[in-house]
Amino acid sequence: MRIPKGILTKITMIAFCLICSTMQAAAEKTITPAQWGTILNFSGRQRMLSQKMTKEILLISLDYNKAENLSALEKTATLFDNTLDGLRDGSAELGLPPTSSRRILRQIDMKIVPVWNVFFRQVQGILTANAVSPEQLSVVIENNIPLLAEMNKCVKLYEKEASKSGVEMDPKLAVTINLAGKQRMLTQKMSKEFFLIAKNVQTEANRLNLQETYNLFDRTLKGLMDGDELLELPGTKAPEIRAQLGKVQSLWDGFAPLMTYAAKTKGAVSAEKIGEVAQKNLPLLSEMNKAVKMYENQAAK
Repeated sequence: MRIPKGILTKITMIAFCLICSTMQAAAEKTITPAQWGTILNFSGRQRMLSQKMTKEILLISLDYNKAENLSALEKTATLFDNTLDGLRDGSAELGLPPTSSRRILRQIDMKIVPVWNVFFRQVQGILTANAVSPEQLSVVIENNIPLLAEMNKCVKLYEKEASKSGVEMDPKLAVTINLAGKQRMLTQKMSKEFFLIAKNVQTEANRLNLQETYNLFDRTLKGLMDGDELLELPGTKAPEIRAQLGKVQSLWDGFAPLMTYAAKTKGAVSAEKIGEVAQKNLPLLSEMNKAVKMYENQAAK
């Protein structure tokens, strides 16, 4: 019996879709716990890089260590761009497998890339001119939070894929890697908000934003150490991770008063305080990053 052409076409399409789904599921199952740890770490790091670039652009506009911050901006933007490519298509250098999830690919291609293209053009213009124009700063300020938000949605999608992938990875560990990674971002977001206040940009709104950001950092740091049910953090018993979080806490104790100063003090931010934040935010970021790497190593065990 001859099968009508229309029905045959539908059967072929269904078979093709089933094959694609099977291939996708097989590809996802080949991702090891160690690779999932790397994916969650690096996708989470992208959130931080969005804020670090914005912070560096603000420091250039404030004429603080301009040459140093221009160099840092170029490195940060290159790292963001290379990592985004690696998350999508894989990168042997970064240890990233290619993404097979259609939902994540759609998030990268349709949501992140368009915002990143706009943001990256401003970065390239700043690096060419060795200066930040008011127009460039305005576009950066307008787009840095959408870039952060869309990257955060991507991290959440990766977290869900890790939880349902079939590999033996504790879902609570995926959440912990996500929120520990988010702490890195918060160090840079706080610093950015501090410098926006120093630049006298939407001062009152950024005072409120800054207070909210440092409250979240403080709560999450406590949750990473001892647990927080609302944040779904189980806490940490590993002595080496607790010791590392203790180092972060020590740096945070010296950094938090600067954030309180900017959030609550009316009037201009002094050049001295700008210098203090510019110097102290990177050690805080660095020590928090070491903690994230420790959680990533736990995922590989």
